[in-house]
Amino acid sequence: MDSAIAQEMLAHLSAVDAQRQLRNAEPGLNARVQSLKLYQQQRFSRTYADLLNTPRYEKATQFFLQELYGPGDFSRRDAQFARVVPALVRIFPAEVVATVAKLARLHAISELMDTRMAQQLGASPLNASSYIAAWQACGEALQRQLQIELTIAVGASLEQLTRKPLLRQALRLMRGPATAAGMSELQRFLETGFDTFREMRGATEFLQVVRQREEALAEALFKPGAAALLRQSACPTGDDPLGQLP
Repeated sequence: MDSAIAQEMLAHLSAVDAQRQLRNAEPGLNARVQSLKLYQQQRFSRTYADLLNTPRYEKATQFFLQELYGPGDFSRRDAQFARVVPALVRIFPAEVVATVAKLARLHAISELMDTRMAQQLGASPLNASSYIAAWQACGEALQRQLQIELTIAVGASLEQLTRKPLLRQALRLMRGPATAAGMSELQRFLETGFDTFREMRGATEFLQVVRQREEALAEALFKPGAAALLRQSACPTGDDPLGQLP
């Protein structure tokens, strides 16, 4: 077992759990975080409306929307994950472990930033103005860029896995051991990701579009007068991807 990568994943999962405990301890914070996550998912849907309506990229966009940007409750997956990290490193191929390690790091950073954003929002109504104000109050431009880099890295890793003809069969054979080891949720994520990216038949253009739009949006959000600048940002229709949301 690679103890270093196992310890790294455990540290990221511990950081996520710490965020959950903090949210539960502060009245109303967890609800604000969930509202924020839903708002961000709606923003993603608007920014990538063209990809959602493109047969080749629809499933991959939905995968990102649900698994990386969604407001879903990942506590079950995380709890399974934390219990069996040593088994994960031992059972799964090295390429799969590396993909999961990137996911764990992205998860930890995203949860931390969501907590900080929700704290800055306070009791303010969630709209474009309050979202931009909270974003700028949090700052952390390097962390925001790292979020984007890791999102792309997770997608690139999934795409690379599809280039290994025997890996899909290996994943299928792992269902039994993974379920027995308490990793059914993680197994589902990996199989869904693998199948989604395989069906896309090449992810280079898709990932380039995501990087370009997310970086453009992040840059715009950090600038003075961000609400106006967003009209010229990543959304392909030219609309403000935040301002027309409730």
